[in-house]
Amino acid sequence: MVGGSEIQAGQRWLLLIHQLPTKPAYFRVKVWRRLQGIGAIAVKSTVYALPANAETQEDFEWLLKEIVEGGGEAMVCEARLVDGLNDAQVRALFDTARDEDYEAIINEARALSEALPALTAQEQVAEGRSQVRRLRKRLAEIARIDFFGATGRLSAESLVAELETKIAEEKEMPEAQRQADSAAGELKGRTWVTRKGVHVDRIACAWLIRRFIDPKASIRYVPGKGYEPKKGELRFDMFEGEFTHVGDRCSFEVLLAHVGLSDPALEAIAEIVHDIDLKDGKFGREEAAGIAHLIAGIAMANDDDDLRVVQGGPVFDNLYQYFHTKRA
Repeated sequence: MVGGSEIQAGQRWLLLIHQLPTKPAYFRVKVWRRLQGIGAIAVKSTVYALPANAETQEDFEWLLKEIVEGGGEAMVCEARLVDGLNDAQVRALFDTARDEDYEAIINEARALSEALPALTAQEQVAEGRSQVRRLRKRLAEIARIDFFGATGRLSAESLVAELETKIAEEKEMPEAQRQADSAAGELKGRTWVTRKGVHVDRIACAWLIRRFIDPKASIRYVPGKGYEPKKGELRFDMFEGEFTHVGDRCSFEVLLAHVGLSDPALEAIAEIVHDIDLKDGKFGREEAAGIAHLIAGIAMANDDDDLRVVQGGPVFDNLYQYFHTKRA
């Protein structure tokens, strides 16, 4: 990669002017991909530019050779812009192209981050590391042809670095997940049932089930009274349910204790859920008021229980990450 200051000191551009045969069609695609790979941008339909330096000249010369061998015509020339497009406008074209590349990485990184909680700890490490390596490799490829330092690079670098940290932590912190895999084996593949109109305790329980017990768990919402459970169902936060309030403990606390998850981050979340749900101030968690408002907002905005659970999940994901990081 050539720094912007070196290029701008005496701005020179390399132009590849070419004409391709109409057939075969794959050859046109091959040349287009090669142009994308070396970072060239189109200033006219058949004229592509690169900042002039030894490396970019070699890239164009190899491509020229391929074009000629494929039956096309091409020439490479060095130019200084005099009229029409100016140097700043051409640099802006490069930056726009690279920002689009970085945006694609940002979108993939966000999608991967959102998908990780649905995977088991082992899947998060194996699949996550593979995908992050691919993103890191692609990021390096884009950075190599980011001749003028496009603004999107910082955001892309930051998101990929966050993912790398998250995956690395999963190698160290899945003790809670490993405990759940062994102690809660009998809870996998079951249908979970709770009352309609879910709020903080039930949303938190649903998050715990899908995050640490069974990522593919089916959750149903039924009337609070008169419901007759079907064979194989597990009820939570319901009258006579398998996992519901016991003494002064909320359903989340009961479920957490049953599974045997001795994770300080989860225990902190349990205290917050307790203080919000039972309103007894037992743990005096200062975070309770803020989380209560967030959950209340989610409930007010959504009548559908599935949506409440889906939108409440990231609240508890972030809480879990916060307490785990704070403890580290």
